[in-house]
Amino acid sequence: MLKQLSIYAENKKGTLEHITGVLLREGINILGSMTEDSAEYGVNRMVVSDPEKAKEALRKEGYQVSVRDVVGVEVEDKVGNLNHLLKALLDMNINVGYLYLSFNRQSGLPIMVFSTDDVWEVENAIRDRGFHTL
Repeated sequence: MLKQLSIYAENKKGTLEHITGVLLREGINILGSMTEDSAEYGVNRMVVSDPEKAKEALRKEGYQVSVRDVVGVEVEDKVGNLNHLLKALLDMNINVGYLYLSFNRQSGLPIMVFSTDDVWEVENAIRDRGFHTL
């Protein structure tokens, strides 16, 4: 299971650079990220090397930050594998809230990171279907 930061920040020039600068200063590596924006605020979702340290450092800088469990599934980089994973989740009646890509530096394989209601149950169910979770 992976831990994900959700950073709520004003949608203005330099905000993402500031967030990544805080993580750089703290020696924290960004392993995957996705940004959703609106007119005034955005949500920056990130899987990082040290989520608790990142949360504290970003909070000290005035950001609203939460940490939550997400599922990470390693998939081979070939045509149809995302569809295969999503089909298995649908067959198990599992809803995916959002999904983004990361990368396993050790294996060299992509990791699909997604949110769902019951992370533990979903991880066990997809492992039983032959998927490799992190």
